[in-house]
Amino acid sequence: MKTAVYPGSFDPVTNGHIDIIERSAQIFDKVYVAILQNSSKHPLFSVTERKELLQRVTKHISNVEVVSFSGLLVDFVQEKNASVIVKGLRAVSDFEYEFQMALTNRQLSQNIETMFMMTSAQYQYLSSSIVKEIASFHANLDGLVPKEIQADIYKKIDLRR
Repeated sequence: MKTAVYPGSFDPVTNGHIDIIERSAQIFDKVYVAILQNSSKHPLFSVTERKELLQRVTKHISNVEVVSFSGLLVDFVQEKNASVIVKGLRAVSDFEYEFQMALTNRQLSQNIETMFMMTSAQYQYLSSSIVKEIASFHANLDGLVPKEIQADIYKKIDLRR
């Protein structure tokens, strides 16, 4: 069985993330969508909330499991008996950092490959930061995030004010 891990913050999950998840699920037998617990960041949503949102919007994909982790990504990948890290790329600017991380992960574990997946053209500009900025003005999130989580985003933004 070919297993992959798609790591990220997913704060919040966007249609660009869903695009990568759905396409990865067509390639691999099992895909772990792995939410990084990073104590140095100040996310909008807690890890538990992000996990619930991701589960809600990926429930139609039978071979996807949403999990969280802390520590080194390669350790988590090995723990899940996965052999591939999936990374979505929006632009050349993403590539430089992700390439460096892929080389570092390869140095830490020779058995783990990184697969770069280009985002679909309609999501090239999209990021969680942009979604949060747009939501802070209560502007329309259609096409940016799944409809079923839009109210959650607006509500969380309002609670932060």
